Order: sequence, then structure tokens, then C-alpha cells
Amino acid sequence: MTAWITTPTLHGPTVTLRPLEQSDRDAVLAAGQDGQLHTLFFTIVPGPDEIDGYMAKVARTVAAGEDQVFAVIRNGDGQLIGSTRYMRMRAEHRRVEIGTTFYAASCQRTGVNTEAKRLLLTHAFDVMQCVKVEFRTDRFNRASQRAIERLGAQRDGILRSDAIMADGRVRDTVCYSVLAHEWPGGRANLEFLATRGGAHARSA
Repeated sequence: MTAWITTPTLHGPTVTLRPLEQSDRDAVLAAGQDGQLHTLFFTIVPGPDEIDGYMAKVARTVAAGEDQVFAVIRNGDGQLIGSTRYMRMRAEHRRVEIGTTFYAASCQRTGVNTEAKRLLLTHAFDVMQCVKVEFRTDRFNRASQRAIERLGAQRDGILRSDAIMADGRVRDTVCYSVLAHEWPGGRANLEFLATRGGAHARSA
């Protein structure tokens, strides 16, 4: 059960995923400002007006054991280039969702998403012993949907009027998943994609 309580540090060839800290506030804001990601209505990326609330919510959900939130760090220079997390964690059902992911625009389409998702999926299936890993994204975020599908996740369906966003818009949510028995093939697919780079979404 330790794996479900403690946020790990996951090392890849070009990025490291480590627990997001409150001292990362300015770096998180800067990553979101790279490409003005917070202005995209279908993403959850904090801008100057949202960053403090965003960081406070991270602290609350991590302390409650609801989320494990990661900073995505570029190995070459140690720069924080994005964030991702395990969320909707259900240890009793061995199920998690990977989401609330974003990367600075200058780091998109560079292989970062593929590597980060490979690290997260490997830990979820091999260490946490998950039977299912889920992904959810906004119906209007086509780039995110394509990126999730490239990971080998299967589309499960759409939850209509699933959530009310900060701007009052009612969101339809597209749901995907990878099952434990699908992971060996998924791992091989991600390792193949890692050798080629590929397309990566602004968020997923």
C-alpha cells in the first residue's frame, strides 16, 4: 500500500517526474505561460490569477491521499517544464487515472509526453499493480485525444455534461483506459514511439 500513499520519483532518459512542491509555484506558472496555455478553454492550466488556488488544491489533495502530483523536470537543465498526476485513485479497486497534465509549449512534440506516460504507466502496472489506468479529456481537446490514442489507450466513451468548468462551461468528457492485460503491448508501443519521437498534446 505504500505505493498508493507516497508520491515516487520516476527517472527517464530525458525527464524526471518528482513530487510537485509548493516552492515550484513560480516554475509551474512560467511553464503554463509558455504558450499561454491557461487561455485555452479546454485545459486546466493555472494562469496568474489561478496559480495560488491551484497550488493550495495540490497541497490539499495530496495530503488527503487523493492525488499524487508530479513536476516534470527536464534532465539536461533541471527546468520544470510541466506537471502531471495520478488522480481518482482507488486502491481497493487498483485503479488510477493519469491526468491534469500540461507541458510548456516549447517542450511539446519533443517526446516528453511519451516518456512521462511510459514512466507513469510502468509504475502504475508494475509497482501499484493496477488492473486499469484511465485517461480523461475534454471533448474539444482533439490534440489530447490523439495523444492518448497514440499511447495505446482504448476509447471507452463520452460522459456528457460531466463537469462544470471554472468559466461556467459544462464539459463533455472523453474517457479512455489501458487494462493490465493490454500493458505488455502498450509498453512495447511506447518504447517504439520513444525511439521515433511523435506528436504530443498540450494537455491530457
